[in-house]
Amino acid sequence: MFIRNTLTGLGIAGVLLSSTAAMAAPADDTIIVGLSADITTMDPAAISSRDNSNVARHVFGTLFTIDGEGKEQPDLAESYDVSEDGLTYTYTLKEGLTCHDGEALTAEDVAYSFNRAKDPENGFTGNTPGFVFSSIAFESAEATGELTVDINLVAPNPIAFGLIDEVFIHCKDSYEAMTLDEASSNPIGSGPYKMAEWIRGSEINMDRVDPEAGFEHIKWRIIPEASTRSAELIAGNVDIITNVAPDQMEAINSRGNAEVDPVQGTRRMYVGFNLSDAMAEQPGGDAIQDPMVRRALQYAVDVPTICKQLLNFECERMTGIVNPPNANQDLEPYPYDPAKAEEMLDEAGWPRGDDGTRFPIRFQAGPGRYLNDASVIQAIAQYLGDVGLDVELDIMEWSSVYIPLIRERNAGPLYFIGSGGALWSPLYDMADLSAVDAGTNYTHWDDPRWFDRWDDLNGAETEEERRVIIDEMLEVFYEDGPWLHLYFQPDFYGVSKRLDWTPRPDEKVYLWNAGLAD
Repeated sequence: MFIRNTLTGLGIAGVLLSSTAAMAAPADDTIIVGLSADITTMDPAAISSRDNSNVARHVFGTLFTIDGEGKEQPDLAESYDVSEDGLTYTYTLKEGLTCHDGEALTAEDVAYSFNRAKDPENGFTGNTPGFVFSSIAFESAEATGELTVDINLVAPNPIAFGLIDEVFIHCKDSYEAMTLDEASSNPIGSGPYKMAEWIRGSEINMDRVDPEAGFEHIKWRIIPEASTRSAELIAGNVDIITNVAPDQMEAINSRGNAEVDPVQGTRRMYVGFNLSDAMAEQPGGDAIQDPMVRRALQYAVDVPTICKQLLNFECERMTGIVNPPNANQDLEPYPYDPAKAEEMLDEAGWPRGDDGTRFPIRFQAGPGRYLNDASVIQAIAQYLGDVGLDVELDIMEWSSVYIPLIRERNAGPLYFIGSGGALWSPLYDMADLSAVDAGTNYTHWDDPRWFDRWDDLNGAETEEERRVIIDEMLEVFYEDGPWLHLYFQPDFYGVSKRLDWTPRPDEKVYLWNAGLAD
């Protein structure tokens, strides 16, 4: 197994280690969060990762929001109606809303936020155009009054209301006066906080706008090394850390000033098979075009052992793209059976050669974003090597190198990634692959047994009819799909005991309701 590292820009960990002792404890009016990776942009239409979205959500409001229990709650809008044909969602905004530039926030700003993200001249590939719009077949937005706006769809969609809730609302006058480059680092939003300063690779500082929000200031510190994040929490220099490493839990819990709060998360971790024509020309890219090869590799990886030994968590391997309990209940996780994997690879026409290998293949990853991901990536590569693949493990920096590859759908032929999910609908999870050209279809998978069924889903008249179609699609995904199924990532948050704050199961780190503990 050949390993190449592209880790430029990760020297900050040493700087943070040397400066830990000099950091002051958070003031009573400030909450400090340690993140594992820097954000890449503050342009709401370009944001594509959960960490980035978590930071930006404090600056940008949304029409409605889905709470931690999967229930819809008003945010900037007070109500909405759906047309009889399901093609128009009409939202009524709350009165007295204000943009961070001091201008009144009206329906024109809402319509602009949607239409700007869709405009092909802007070339956006973030969550809004790449996932939300492709999933709901967004057509246009139109202000029909000072406080009313229509969101128009090409076709009805049973979960459009939840996906519309993910679009960040920003302020037309300010954005029309900025270039795209300026907009990436100068957010003018509608949320409870405004950005005061962004020191790339170091920290993001925010000041409270909404007097009802909890803390007056939020500081997001970028701390790539898991051990450094834990040390900062133990020292009292940060209040919350994400992705606590399993070997750091006991040290945190034993100090008395913080504790690890475990949550069964909804993020779906997988190895993607990039099935594009370009990747088929790469070594190993031709092999994974065959569904039998992809099925064989499912048997090659011991996922429960990875969870137990590397994540300190007992997990059941996922059967596909949908979180339990919304998954197809008739499907059983692939067992670890390397002998069967080898038998299937032989049958597929990829026997071991004289050197013991079947075919070479590149496996790309950007560690530092997920729980103990560097070790998980190494383990997966070793398991694949054990059944005869000559794996070239290509490790690169997350935000500036790896994420652009993912966003452009050019990672692979194998790549490691996690995709955020939800518990409120199976269709939300499935919407990653709502269309062959969807921005989140990083695999370029095009099986008609999956993609042709979306029209059937949208036309289903009952939930029972829709559930039958969902299960049929999930069976196709399980057997011939483009993911090597891994696990639903557990989330381990380190939380200072000075806080009153409860983490959510969907990785949304929202702080406007956080406060000091009694």
